[in-house]
Order: sequence, then C-alpha cells, then structure tokens
Amino acid sequence: MSAEANNSKSEAPDLERESQGANQLYGLLVEFGTPQELVEAARRVQEAGFRRWDAHSPFPVHGLDQAMGLRPTGLPWIALGGGAVGAAAALLLQWWTNAVNYPFLVSGKPLFSLPSTIPIVFELTILFSAFGAFFGMLALNGLPMLYHPVFRSRRFRRAAVDRFFIAIEAADPRFDPVQTRKFAESLGGLGVEELEE
Repeated sequence: MSAEANNSKSEAPDLERESQGANQLYGLLVEFGTPQELVEAARRVQEAGFRRWDAHSPFPVHGLDQAMGLRPTGLPWIALGGGAVGAAAALLLQWWTNAVNYPFLVSGKPLFSLPSTIPIVFELTILFSAFGAFFGMLALNGLPMLYHPVFRSRRFRRAAVDRFFIAIEAADPRFDPVQTRKFAESLGGLGVEELEE
C-alpha cells in the first residue's frame, strides 16, 4: 500500500469528525423572566429590522403579536373556502342523486327541492370548515415540526412553565454574530445562548 493511500485513509475519518462536530449556528436564544420584558424586547427586535425571529411563551401574552409586527392570519379565509366547498358538494351530491341519477317521483313533489337539502348542506359546511381550519393551521404553522434547534437548549425546557424566549435566526439578513449578540445582550434578558442546528 502506498503512502498516499495511507494518508488519504487517515485524513478521511478526520474530515468526517470535523463535519459531524462542527454544527452550524442556527441563531441566538434570549431568555426573559416576565411577559412584559418579552413584549418590550420583541418590540425592540422588530424595530431593529430583524425578520427571521420568533417569540416563545408558556401562555398567550397580550400585545405580543403587535410588538412582533405580525400580520393578521389568512386562516379565516381558508375556513370560509372549506365551508363553501362543503356547501357546494352537499348541494351537488343531493341534486345529482335525487334529480339525475335516480329520479323518484313521490306524490308529485319536485325531484330536487332546496329546503329539503338544508340539513345536509349545513353539516357538510361545518365539516369542511373544520377540516380547512385544522389542516390550514397545520400548514400555516409549518406543523408537524418534529425537530427545532431550540429543543436542544436546556434553558428552553422552561418555555412551557415560567420563562419567555426570543430566538433570532442566523439566516436573517441583518444577523451578524458579534453585533447581534451585543444587541441580544442589550435586551435585558436573563441570558443569551447560541443555538446550533
């Protein structure tokens, strides 16, 4: 075996170890003790021009969505669309089955009558609206999310109990490792932690 072959074999495991051990920076996680501190910090992050960041809280915090600059959700429109599809499907199904596919004349009554379809139309409108709202919420929130870099943080375990967090992503165009860390520390949190992917 040549010396070059031995060198290439010995270098390969080193490169594997380096690629496995060197995780990329996902962003910074800032911890806060109160909801008021979280809202104020969110307002400052929004004013600083960051776009790829999120706030985490164990319960809904009044005013947080305004402080984050979040737009209203499109979920009501998805639910409305689902309801309209459900109502149209119910009407079409009942018309086709009663008036076209199997017309059955009973005592001279019309083959298709709108008042008799109301219960089924109502039920399918509600059902399809619920499906639209449920699956639309999952899609808009990017769920199911089986892994997120914040889950590796020991601090973040308290996000479901009594702590509040802001995570600023390194993918944000304004993110600079040094300047963003200084900015995160100036938010007045209990601590700043680097998150790896």
